[in-house]
Amino acid sequence: MAPSANLQPSGPQQRPLFALMVRLGAAICLATMFMLIKLGDQRGIDLPQMLFIRQFATVPVLLGWLLLCGRITDMRSDRIGSHAARAITGSVGMVLNFLAPILLPLAVATTLGFTAPIFAVVLSYFVLRDHVGPWRWTATALGFAGIVIVADPFAASVPLLGAAVGIGGAFMVALISLQIRDLTRTENSIAIVTWFAIFASPFLFVASLFTSWDLSAVDWTILICLGISGIAAQMLLTTSLRLGSVASVIIMDYSMLLWATFYGWAVFDAWPPFTLWLGAPLVILAGTIIVWRERVLAKENASRTMA
Repeated sequence: MAPSANLQPSGPQQRPLFALMVRLGAAICLATMFMLIKLGDQRGIDLPQMLFIRQFATVPVLLGWLLLCGRITDMRSDRIGSHAARAITGSVGMVLNFLAPILLPLAVATTLGFTAPIFAVVLSYFVLRDHVGPWRWTATALGFAGIVIVADPFAASVPLLGAAVGIGGAFMVALISLQIRDLTRTENSIAIVTWFAIFASPFLFVASLFTSWDLSAVDWTILICLGISGIAAQMLLTTSLRLGSVASVIIMDYSMLLWATFYGWAVFDAWPPFTLWLGAPLVILAGTIIVWRERVLAKENASRTMA
């Protein structure tokens, strides 16, 4: 799955409990979107069509939102090249994260998506040369152990191609998070998301022209609901970060595993493999430790700055 831009909680009063409920809504919307991707594929809707609808629907909604709020000037940028580069990596990440639920059981694809913070730690060490202490290295080791258990490469209960795609999608999310981290120094968060959609939509439209748009009413309903759920998830993710901190709301992201399991049973009559329930707790624990530790380090850095 692609990541939400981190909107700093300045302005609105912090409402931690409400932020948790908003983040839960975002998790449900994301799980619903991935279910619709899998359902659309089974009905013969092509991947470029789903990608295009998901991205194109974002443009009028977010531009309209900025106009209504009198903030259209937030779209001004001196870093168009950086937005274009983010659109390229973001598009690759979207392709992988849309393919994952197609190739894997929904719960497995969701769990592999939880590994993005683990890859973020590795990338921050090797790319940004950030100091990574024993807490985060231990969490990273736990997370990779969980990945091996979930992917189950020896018994092959999970398609290896699907596992590779799911892990690749999580890696791209981590890579994109570094780009967003850099962009948010000078750019508005909603503008980052909107520029991504503006750059990606034309290319996805061209790709969709090589597919047949002769779709049934049910297929169009799936595509429209996919676009709506994706936009709703983006808006709810952003809102949750305005009302609460990342560390306080991210726990709700892991509820996606429950919704994905439910959709897998209710819509596709499928249950995830047993290895998922052995590996998923390790992946979730690793992500929780990483977020907690980064919160502690942020507080320590803030204290040093104020001293």
